[in-house]
Amino acid sequence: MNSRSNPTLHPGARVAEPRTAPPETVRRSYGHLGSRFAAIGFWLALTVLYAVLTPDTFLTAGTFQTIFGSQQALVFLTAALLCTIIVGEFVDMSVASNFGFAAVLVAVLNVNHHWNVGLATAAAIAVSTLVGLVNGWLTVRLGVNTIVVTLGMGTFLLGLGLWITDLTPVSGLPAGFAQIALFTVGGLPIGFYEGLVLMLAFAYVMTFTPLGRNMRFVGANREVSRLAGVRVNRLRLGAFTVAGLIAGTGGVISAAATGGFDATVSQSYLLPIFAATFLGTAILEPGRFNPLGTLIAVYFLATGILGLQLLGASGWVSSVFYGGVLVIAVTISTLLHRKVR
Repeated sequence: MNSRSNPTLHPGARVAEPRTAPPETVRRSYGHLGSRFAAIGFWLALTVLYAVLTPDTFLTAGTFQTIFGSQQALVFLTAALLCTIIVGEFVDMSVASNFGFAAVLVAVLNVNHHWNVGLATAAAIAVSTLVGLVNGWLTVRLGVNTIVVTLGMGTFLLGLGLWITDLTPVSGLPAGFAQIALFTVGGLPIGFYEGLVLMLAFAYVMTFTPLGRNMRFVGANREVSRLAGVRVNRLRLGAFTVAGLIAGTGGVISAAATGGFDATVSQSYLLPIFAATFLGTAILEPGRFNPLGTLIAVYFLATGILGLQLLGASGWVSSVFYGGVLVIAVTISTLLHRKVR
């Protein structure tokens, strides 16, 4: 090659070498990618392990339907918790009781007091939304500690639910009402798709809208957000209110699926809610609470517990599994948050 064949070169010119990323940058890129999808890889590995150990029971359509078709309540509950936790309100302890009270209320109003099921549904969701608003008002406007407010509210709602049901489960909701939760689409109940749509919409808001960015901003630094013109208190109050709306809606759908509800059942969701939510911080967006990571975490946990039960583990395994995962997830979340900062 000479200067005539390439007019851009002249004698003595040096040919520029292609730029390559420094090895350290490449390692960091792979490390970040690995941290985003490590839990998903482990979920797949766990699935393969269970399939090898119990092929006759795990590799069935029933297992698939159990894992993905029975977690509607947990999906709605984690979405409700995410509303407040993303704006820095650690933590709303009332979402499970609010969920359960809505489920009990729709059953009591329809079965015991003969309300139209549509009116009973509207009333139950309205009450749950009001509960979220009261939580927010006490926390945001009066400055009462979040844990104190929500723990007290959760206990209050549990007691109220037990009172209006006279300490007994209520059943007898119309069979047609169950279709809002059990209508089958592609082998799965519609409740699965309702939870999926909820989390996808939540993820869209958090990723592509100013509202989502402001929620992140408020959760990261409340004072800086206020100085930047963000209406911090309005966002915090709205987060509590929407959390109540989501919890109430999930409770009504859950009551429809079972034909009624037992007020004491709601407390069994408390540990799984936090386990899935914190585990979600290790998926897709390391160190950050995010809807899609939480959704994956819900089904990851369902797979783990069902597989252990098929292997012969007793009823205690769910408590051990959820408790262990919660400790590990919080630890991972703390470490990842430090790296992000």
